Amino acid sequence: ENAEHASRLIRKGRLAEGIRREGLILHSDNGSPMRGATMLATLQKLGVIPSFSRPSVSDDNPYSESLFRTLKYCPAYPGKLFENIEQARQWVHRFVQWYNQEHRHSAIRYVTPGQRHKGGVCQQSV
Repeated sequence: ENAEHASRLIRKGRLAEGIRREGLILHSDNGSPMRGATMLATLQKLGVIPSFSRPSVSDDNPYSESLFRTLKYCPAYPGKLFENIEQARQWVHRFVQWYNQEHRHSAIRYVTPGQRHKGGVCQQSV
């Protein structure tokens, strides 16, 4: 968690996804990396509008909270500390792949986040 890393991630993601500058809002918690001068300058340069949750209001970020709950309660969640940072990165990488490509999410009609993101699943009426 540092502002320089977060800034690189935002730039990379925006470019990789072809996201336009107009009207893009990045909502986050009140962590110091997201409120840091480096991050705010990056957002301004990219034309991204920062949005922050209210302090001590966990349901301002329901999507993030849902992801964290899924992470913490998944059967593969490690029961002990990682031996090193590389081991932690590998575990998170595997989790993200599983979450995006295999995990069927109830809030998006039981398709994977990857399917919904790519628009490859037909929208069904309720």
